[in-house]
Amino acid sequence: MKRILIALPAAILIGLSLPAEGQEAEAIDAYLSGNYAAALARTAKAPDADSRAFAARILLAEAICQDGQPSQALLQNALAEANQALTLQPGHIEGRLQKAITLSLISRPMSTGEIRRTGIGGEARDLAEGVLAEEPGNVYAHGFLAVWNVEVVRRGGTLGAMMMGASLDNARSHYRAAAALAPGDAAIRWQWARALAALNARKYGAEIEDALDAALAAPVDSELERVMQARAGTLKAVLDTDGPRTAEARALDML
Repeated sequence: MKRILIALPAAILIGLSLPAEGQEAEAIDAYLSGNYAAALARTAKAPDADSRAFAARILLAEAICQDGQPSQALLQNALAEANQALTLQPGHIEGRLQKAITLSLISRPMSTGEIRRTGIGGEARDLAEGVLAEEPGNVYAHGFLAVWNVEVVRRGGTLGAMMMGASLDNARSHYRAAAALAPGDAAIRWQWARALAALNARKYGAEIEDALDAALAAPVDSELERVMQARAGTLKAVLDTDGPRTAEARALDML
């Protein structure tokens, strides 16, 4: 079995165990190159939890690489795949993380009230925290929760963050853990910079610049990582040229 690390949204890397041979290897190669339709086709009939979680990852990557807000159809399909992985193997680590990421992306166009009524934000948090309870050193869960905390603070304000148990202290703790575990990862750095810029690009300018520089210096080995690194370059250029207010508005529209 070959253990692979592939970048995911919200600063997440998922380590998925798949046999590195036959159609599985072809699916991995297609994923890395950004040929998401081919990657999905090559894993479509596999009935195991790892493959269904990988299918969710493929759909999420396709959604994130598109311009604008992610396709709700792709996100709903990713959610179905993650749920199938968890049906096949309750507690599946990758399945839980894929579901957490998907729920967070589904919630992006929702109002704060909608998120609170549906419980979608809390469910995403609980999935990632459950992973950390079993694997305290899981870089993927730390990366997700770093961004989750920042976004709850931004959207919910002081009271909303308090109700959800979110804070910038928690965010920084998770970010430091993720960065220490994967110091050369572009996705972790980019998503942290993006989240802070959307929160307050002027106040957190130094942290944002450091994270963007690290993202731009990091090696990349997949189309998804290349897309995120390019977005880091775009946001840095906006900061340098147009200033923090414009960068803040731009960051809100980026993934």
